[in-house]
Amino acid sequence: MSAIIKNEETLTSGSASRRPYRAWWKDAAVYQIYPSSFNDTNGDGIGDLRGIIEKLDYLKKLGVNVIWLSPIYKSPQKDMGYDISDYRDVDPRYGTLADLDELEKGLRERGMKLVMDLVVNHTSDEHAWFKESRASSYNAKADWYIWKDPRIGSNGERQPPNNWVSVFEGSAWTYNEARNQYYLHLFLPEQPDLNWEHPPVREAVYDLMRFWLDKGIDGFRMDVINLISKVQTFPDAPVTKPGEKYQSGMKYCANGPRMHEFLHEMRNEVLDKYDTLTVGEMPWVDDPDEVLKAIGRDRGELDMIFQFDIVGIDNGDLGKFSPRKWHLQDLREVVSKWQNYMIYNDGWNALFDESHDQGRSVSRYVDRGATDTDYETRAFAAKMLATFLALQSGTVYIYQGQELGMRNCPRQWGIEEYKDIETLKYWNKVLKERGGGDVDMSDVMDQLQLKARDNGRTPMQWDSTNHGGFTTGKPWMRVNDEYPSWNASLQTEDESSVYTYWSNLLEFRKNYLDIVVYGDFKMLTKEDEAVIAYRRESHTEHGEERRSIVVVLNFQPTESKWNLADGGLAHDGIDDQVLLGNYKGKLNITDGVVTLRPFETVVFSG
Repeated sequence: MSAIIKNEETLTSGSASRRPYRAWWKDAAVYQIYPSSFNDTNGDGIGDLRGIIEKLDYLKKLGVNVIWLSPIYKSPQKDMGYDISDYRDVDPRYGTLADLDELEKGLRERGMKLVMDLVVNHTSDEHAWFKESRASSYNAKADWYIWKDPRIGSNGERQPPNNWVSVFEGSAWTYNEARNQYYLHLFLPEQPDLNWEHPPVREAVYDLMRFWLDKGIDGFRMDVINLISKVQTFPDAPVTKPGEKYQSGMKYCANGPRMHEFLHEMRNEVLDKYDTLTVGEMPWVDDPDEVLKAIGRDRGELDMIFQFDIVGIDNGDLGKFSPRKWHLQDLREVVSKWQNYMIYNDGWNALFDESHDQGRSVSRYVDRGATDTDYETRAFAAKMLATFLALQSGTVYIYQGQELGMRNCPRQWGIEEYKDIETLKYWNKVLKERGGGDVDMSDVMDQLQLKARDNGRTPMQWDSTNHGGFTTGKPWMRVNDEYPSWNASLQTEDESSVYTYWSNLLEFRKNYLDIVVYGDFKMLTKEDEAVIAYRRESHTEHGEERRSIVVVLNFQPTESKWNLADGGLAHDGIDDQVLLGNYKGKLNITDGVVTLRPFETVVFSG
């Protein structure tokens, strides 16, 4: 690998002027669909493929050009489809392979592409591979999963092979009577981890990838792909949570010893033979040097990864559901870190702040108790966050409903409205620790309402009819109570809506591709707890003039001030330099200082 450049201060003029490598997946605006919650056409309360087909023109009008489907494969649905029992067929709740073919045809007709989820760190325990593997230690698939003999405690009792904790609480090992062994599952017991050390496993994975690519899909989002290689001695994890029986073993799993070898092999065996987009989910890793090893252009592994610095910014020391008060400086440092590092080291960013695993951005980053009656304030905030995200360098990912400014579950909902296994296991664990019964759990609910995965999984709000137009039946999960006044029908034809703003923003990205997608990045504000401002500037070759924009964002629900000189902007004629903004009318400027209205964003030509 070429020498790693840490930040823009170390650049030479030569490296600053180098035109970056271009690809269709860098230009892309990707829209993630969580099928269960998108659109139901048969009245069973669960979204389906025909529901997606029905909304293709809605997506085309928005301006996205790639659709990413969360898993639609056959599954017992212990973890909403991330426990797959058949990789080559569609789960009946979503439809059929013929429906998927029709969806793909509809996308092609609209000039759009399709990316599917690839979940190959683990399978369902109902997959044929695991059924055979658990039957005995002598059959053909005995080594397809990770099996270990029990440890015998000082009292003679059988114990798991080590002290690793599952992501969903409890031991990461489950005992199997037939083999008299434990199998590893970093997630649910119903999600046994595949043994990537065993060559036939890897070939089976590559074969199923070829199956889907030959059917015409355009790439994969790879679920927890950085966990596929484990330290083979499987040592006990260090104690990071005193008093807990089981501890995080991610030190020995995340970006494990053979991960790069496996990803390189995947590239050689499969991906290089197709024109694909590949994005890996890579939690428990925040070192850019490590990330670059997986996505650097000269590495031959992945195109980009999802890193979790922004979406974990409010996670406390005791984990996701512990509180942390964060500051705007924290957000500024995260953005500067990843923007500069990837731009100047020939890597690539995946831009996201919402997904099926996260709360809604308006609730986590700017919400100040907005209600249905203050439509404008919340709309301004959603537009500001959209600008913040979409005008950074990288491939932008929009999660369903984000284009409407959807927000988290109402605080008054009780735990009975939550469906996600992660949330329920955590709630029950804390409830038991506190003695059960009517013990006060309000602090826990505060964190769940902010960060639980269900916040991003409430059904889409299409219109003001019953259940927001999502279904004619009983929805699998309750629709957010705000749907009568906050829905797609109200926004798609409204020139001032969040949806329309997102559409204009994506068009802006296309028109300023050399600046926004491929240009340099420089943070302009420092230690400002109200305003983030950054400059994007095009690369140059052969005497070309550098073009730039300056993006200014007020993260406060009150007025804030910003000095135009900090962006190298002159006062005279500044209104004529406004390219995009979420407020109408002229700027309020006195002595070169602009007074930004609540959640105002302005994009200037530089």
